[in-house]
Amino acid sequence: MDPSQNSVRVIDASLYFLPVEMRVPLKFGSQVLTKVICARACVKIEGSDGRIATGWGETPLNVGWVWPAAIDYDERATALEDFTSELTRALKSFDVSGHALEIGHAFIETRLNELQASFNTERSGDHALPHLAALVCFSTLDIALHDAFGNLHDRPVYETYTSEFLNQDLSHFLEPSEVFEGKYPADFLATPTEQLPVWHLVGGLDPIAEAELTGAEPDDGYPVLLRDWIKRDGLNCLKIKLRGDNASWDYERLVAIGEIALEMDVEWLTTDFNCAVTKVAYVNKILDRLKDEHARIYQSILYVEQPFPYDIEANQIDVHGVSARKPLFMDESAHDWKLVRLGRELGWTGVALKTCKTQSGALLSLCWAKAHGMTLMVQDLTNPMLAQLPHVQLAAHAGTIMGVECNGMQFYPDASLPEQAVHPQIYQRREGILDLTTIKGSGFGYRLDEIVRDLPKATVSFEN
Repeated sequence: MDPSQNSVRVIDASLYFLPVEMRVPLKFGSQVLTKVICARACVKIEGSDGRIATGWGETPLNVGWVWPAAIDYDERATALEDFTSELTRALKSFDVSGHALEIGHAFIETRLNELQASFNTERSGDHALPHLAALVCFSTLDIALHDAFGNLHDRPVYETYTSEFLNQDLSHFLEPSEVFEGKYPADFLATPTEQLPVWHLVGGLDPIAEAELTGAEPDDGYPVLLRDWIKRDGLNCLKIKLRGDNASWDYERLVAIGEIALEMDVEWLTTDFNCAVTKVAYVNKILDRLKDEHARIYQSILYVEQPFPYDIEANQIDVHGVSARKPLFMDESAHDWKLVRLGRELGWTGVALKTCKTQSGALLSLCWAKAHGMTLMVQDLTNPMLAQLPHVQLAAHAGTIMGVECNGMQFYPDASLPEQAVHPQIYQRREGILDLTTIKGSGFGYRLDEIVRDLPKATVSFEN
């Protein structure tokens, strides 16, 4: 079949904002978060034969992660909501047809950049919307677009990333083109697994011993202390948030959590320095000291995540010294495959993918990274509700170094109860895994007709 016969165009879109309160605070760098707004979008598409389908996407607009700045939190949060609304209106009139990946990529390369520049015309410095934030705002629409494409063709999303549905091979999107000629995303996807090892986030504010409890902790039936989480969820993988600007605190935190891991037979650790490190020696000294003084904890560290600043182009740090010790994964710096390429040149060995940087962008970064021998992880943005489902499916198809990070059940578990009723083992971690067998049907397999959730009034609605 000619893939152009499977092409679609966007004909409408709507947008909803869902506020979520955290049961315990979450620290991103210097920002402590207690709430988040989730952007949920519905995109309507029309096929070349006139058939119409809709799809849904959702992303938490996590202000602290996407826009670390000293300016007022509410100012940043409002800007993210305003920009997402603007993108929704722009997508309605975006006159490009093709596969969802082709439309999403074209929008990112043209309209997203134009709209971001226009939005920032009177903004500067910390007040300017970063590109990472712009991608996160668009991601809810991009995810919905992919879901709609799968729904129109009655296929699961990941079955559409082939020559049967795409009009262009990967050489249209990626360089060097000769590496990707005749290749499609499906050629770089792993055989999907229905069971994923799951990572637990140990936040910088999380109490790890009873002596640290203040009495202000929630009494809501969910664990608070790390040992209790490990026991309840059978955890085998811990991601440790560090400060990146206090080597003594970071080392002591690593040792304390590492000793708990050894005590409770947790096999794997990873470190997240919150993009606060500016010198390679900072990380190397911590790793070397750990290797000398606590070899078993050092051996448990599977990889190191993004110690260095977000803007890799402005901070081109040679990181080979770190990656010679442990696999080193880009996260906040990996906006797209071009920055992944730059990271590889500087010594990064892996990429942490996120659906919140768009499904289209995640697929292209995945393909470029795999073609160049880089390893992958899929990291969380504390995804609740619908956002969790595309997130875990990316991990299931990516072939990660070890499962997936999921911490929405730590910080706002009750937010996802309607979705959990349909997909219980995707919103609860048991025996250290997530079970994806409840995902069924076309698109992202949400089974929306079974999820009982009342949405607020649309901020941007169909046909207006």
